Amino acid sequence: MSKQKGADDSDISTDVFGPGWGSFRIAHMSTGDKIGIELFEFPNNEKPENNFEFWKTGIFHYCVQDPDIEGLVEKIVAHGGKQRMPIREYYPGDKPYRMVYCEDPFGNLVEIYSHSYELTYSEGAY
Repeated sequence: MSKQKGADDSDISTDVFGPGWGSFRIAHMSTGDKIGIELFEFPNNEKPENNFEFWKTGIFHYCVQDPDIEGLVEKIVAHGGKQRMPIREYYPGDKPYRMVYCEDPFGNLVEIYSHSYELTYSEGAY
């Protein structure tokens, strides 16, 4: 995976996964009705003996789009959630796309994009 840099030239993935996260492979897909899907593969994955470990979580986050990222973050925090990283620009100085990870009041990770999934990951949108 190519590392995505924030405006201060730090690695956005470090904001999400913490220091020493290593690397991963990612596939970006999009449906015709504008639903984006990301599949992550980490090299240190553990294959369970029993493939049906229902007591463990499998999806580690979901993502929503809102051009008012700051406003949505404020609502999440006001209702018992938390902001897990600073709001970042995906392509500083090149495209106006911003993102942030939060945690909802139930402990689920929520990624927020300022623009659609297709615009964020397509070539030539700007």
